[in-house]
Amino acid sequence: MNNTIKMTNMNFEIEKSTYDEIAKVIHSDTSPVGIDAKKTHILILNKLQELCERLERIEQQMLTK
Repeated sequence: MNNTIKMTNMNFEIEKSTYDEIAKVIHSDTSPVGIDAKKTHILILNKLQELCERLERIEQQMLTK
């Protein structure tokens, strides 16, 4: 049984300046893992919401063509 997942068209590269900025935003000295989990999840959920709204706008534009 193969337990690997093939991911095509995935680009996980990120500019160092962007990485550092995100790391600074989510950093927490009081967390055992070094990040604020609540803040991190809020940022992720917010970005997902933005993507969903963008996708809905694109779908609507496609339907009206």
